[in-house]
Amino acid sequence: MYFRSAFIGMFVLLAAPVFGEEPVNINAIKSDLIEPEVTDERPAAGRRVRLAHPDYSESKLTHVLYLPPDWKPGRKYPVLVEYPGNGGYENKLGDRSTGRVEDCKLGFGLSGGTGMIWLCLPFVDPKTKSHSLQWWGDPDATAKYCREAVAQVVHDFGGDPKALVLTGFSRGAIACGYIGLRDDETAKLWKAIIAHSHFDGVRRWGYPGDDADSALKRWHRWKGRPLFVSHERDIDLTRKFLTNANIEATISVIPYPNHSPDWLLKDIPERTTARKWLGNVLEK
Repeated sequence: MYFRSAFIGMFVLLAAPVFGEEPVNINAIKSDLIEPEVTDERPAAGRRVRLAHPDYSESKLTHVLYLPPDWKPGRKYPVLVEYPGNGGYENKLGDRSTGRVEDCKLGFGLSGGTGMIWLCLPFVDPKTKSHSLQWWGDPDATAKYCREAVAQVVHDFGGDPKALVLTGFSRGAIACGYIGLRDDETAKLWKAIIAHSHFDGVRRWGYPGDDADSALKRWHRWKGRPLFVSHERDIDLTRKFLTNANIEATISVIPYPNHSPDWLLKDIPERTTARKWLGNVLEK
């Protein structure tokens, strides 16, 4: 396997190797990483724990914080902020998405579990005071929760406010725009975005503001910061949207048919490329 890079329009296209007619199932490749289990312990180096937001302390709504084994008080660390995909998804390839905050994976794969704080956030339904397993709950409440959870990580755990990277898979990828760029206050948080499999504005899903014009207003808040967009095999619709919107991005075509974040838990060239891109962004 190898990569070749080519500048195409506003994009850096990371061209993947070509496989035969039979698609390769990413689930057949052994993972070299397994995301840590979530516990109810106090935050500490090497632990992944649930934390309650003060406004929802009497509910089951929580977010999940991972402090790497090399974490020490008083130091600053980049923060990967992740949203999960929709729940209730399964396909014939064995891919499955529960929609739970605890089942996020991208941040752990991108960091390898070291050197970065990993924060996984819910989609907030303030009426039921719970995480919405499908779609947004209340988008404005979700964006507010995001800002406050990020502020807590910066204040209490050494998150670097100049090195906040937003990421997500599927619904979570759309959330990078729909939630992460929902308003100026939320949009200004991010140094970079890594969106895997779907993109805000590319297609209609049936919720308010899912149209391209509304998405373009959100992406206008991005102002050309580093953007990494990946998708399984066919990314033509996303590329067309980005071209028409004049949004600069690095595009990675993942050469597997799976609708899954699990490729980042595998020792494959595509993960190496994503990590290198992230490392270069954080060094600037």
